[in-house]
Amino acid sequence: QVQVVESGGGLVQPGGSLRLSCVVSGNISGDNDMGWFRQVPGSQREFVATITAAGRTNYPDSVRGRFTISRDNAKKTVMLQMNSLVAEDTAAYYCFIQAGTRQYWGQGTQVTVSS
Repeated sequence: QVQVVESGGGLVQPGGSLRLSCVVSGNISGDNDMGWFRQVPGSQREFVATITAAGRTNYPDSVRGRFTISRDNAKKTVMLQMNSLVAEDTAAYYCFIQAGTRQYWGQGTQVTVSS
């Protein structure tokens, strides 16, 4: 069984920073694509960042230059460093790991950007 657990969310002021972490455990290799999505209630889940096992990253324009995704394959961990946060970044952030055609998701961690 595969488990995905996110941590690091919280309340931060506009312009501040947060670092999210995601740990994967269970019978799955750490050499799979991993990433983050986010979701606001009533809206579709939005792509935030992905990283391949080789370290190749991808971001949407909305976060590029502010967010940085990184990983530790041996520890099956992926991190998301978020800087220059704005109110529009408020959402529940979800981590996933891709294994073939299947994705495993965590329960999410809430990020709230507010003064």
